[in-house]
Amino acid sequence: MRIEGMQKLTLLDFPGRTAAILFAHGCDFRCPFCQNAGLVVRPSAAEVGEDEILSYLKKRKGLLDGVVLTGGEPLMQQGAAELLRKIRALGYATKLDTNGSYPDRLAALLDEGLVDYVAVDIKNRPEKYAETVGLPDLDLAPIRRTVDLLLSGAVDYEFRTTVTGRLHTPEDIGAAAEWIAGAKRYFLQPFRDSGDLVGEGDFPPGADDLAAMLAAARAFVPNTEIRG
Repeated sequence: MRIEGMQKLTLLDFPGRTAAILFAHGCDFRCPFCQNAGLVVRPSAAEVGEDEILSYLKKRKGLLDGVVLTGGEPLMQQGAAELLRKIRALGYATKLDTNGSYPDRLAALLDEGLVDYVAVDIKNRPEKYAETVGLPDLDLAPIRRTVDLLLSGAVDYEFRTTVTGRLHTPEDIGAAAEWIAGAKRYFLQPFRDSGDLVGEGDFPPGADDLAAMLAAARAFVPNTEIRG
C-alpha cells in the first residue's frame, strides 16, 4: 500500500487513543476545498515504506495504542487490508477515515475485525453531493450503502462534514443530518485554507451560519459538535 506520510503522534484524531496517522495516496473525489492536494491530484512524490512504519510502531508499543489510516482515500488501494492485518498483529487499535465510496471493501474489513473505529465524510446533502465532490456524474448509491452500514451498528463510528461558506448552508447541513438521523455522533468542521487546495479557494462559514448549521444538525443528530 502506498503511504506518503506519517504523523508520529496525535491526541485528537482517534477518540480515546494516542495514535500515529498514515496518509494514503490518491482519491476518487475532487472536492475543491480539499486541503490535501499533494495526496490527491499531484503525482506521487515520496513514500513511507511498510518496513519503516512497522518498525516505528514496534518501538512505540506501550506509548501509542492506535493507528489512523487516512488519505486521500485509503480504500482505493487493494493493500489496505494487508497493512491493517500487520498493524493489528502488533496489538494496535485501528481507525479508518473514508469518503464512503467503497462499501464492499469497508464491509470486508469489518467482517475480518480489522477496524475499530470508522470516520465517514458526509460531504453535503444528497442533492448537492456531486457538486461538492467535483464529480458531475457521481453515483451516490455506494455512499448510501456505507451510511447504512455504519447506522446498522457494525462498528463504532462518526460522521463529519467540512463546512464551507460557498457550498454549505444551514438548510444543506440540516438535510445532511436528516440523511444520517440517529447517528451516534456528527462533527461539523469549518473549512480552513491550507494553501494546498485541490480546487478554487473557499471560505469558512460565518459565526451565525455555523451556529445555524449546528442547530439544524442537532434536530436529527443530537450529538453534533463543532470540531476545530
